[in-house]
Amino acid sequence: MEHRIATRQEWLAARKALLEKEKQLTRLRDQINAERLALPWVKVEKEYVFDTVGGPKTLADLFEGRSQLLVQHFMFGPDWEAGCVGCSFGADHADAAYQHLKHHDVTYVAIARAPIEKLEAYRRRMGWRFSFASSYRNDFNYDFHVSFPKEALENGKVFYNFREIDGKDAYDELPGASAFYKDADGTVYHTYSQYARGGEEVLSAYMLLDMAPLGRNETAPGLMMGWVKRHDEYPEEAGA
Repeated sequence: MEHRIATRQEWLAARKALLEKEKQLTRLRDQINAERLALPWVKVEKEYVFDTVGGPKTLADLFEGRSQLLVQHFMFGPDWEAGCVGCSFGADHADAAYQHLKHHDVTYVAIARAPIEKLEAYRRRMGWRFSFASSYRNDFNYDFHVSFPKEALENGKVFYNFREIDGKDAYDELPGASAFYKDADGTVYHTYSQYARGGEEVLSAYMLLDMAPLGRNETAPGLMMGWVKRHDEYPEEAGA
């Protein structure tokens, strides 16, 4: 790969110019985070009951005694044999933070439509510590716009990432994340959701690659994350 070669002084000048933009980005991120916290909350009126390894649990039960809940909308359809590679990539990062989250009043759980037996087997295979819950028997995924009926995909529009898109441009399962708060009286509120590339900042592997000389270096035509595999599927020699 050809790249411009500069003197140390030229590099320093270019780096300081970029630093000013990085500072702008940091300040903008702080502003957006403050606006995210200021969003209004919506009371969750419907009672969702999920299948878990500990038996049926409501959305309120998934908080596990904490006041905050982060949900990964994990792509794992009822007929799939394994979870989505990209969602698994994200789950690896969440699992790395899991110990810190649960000691800061935040529970993290992945919710998917596959039966709980499949989800638990996959969780054990991946070695993740957070829990899965199955929404196979309720409308949670549909209500939060991450699963779509086949007829809508084939003949109509679906609502994803806060806008209508052509069903033929979507899939039956799509990724996202949602946040919830539970009051002392047990009332649950939906506070935030993000979809598509909205969760990219939590992918620390990407943030590290952004600092590497070749960046993300995603060469698969038209496909982000084409290089990513489940962490137990990489060739052994690459990790030596």
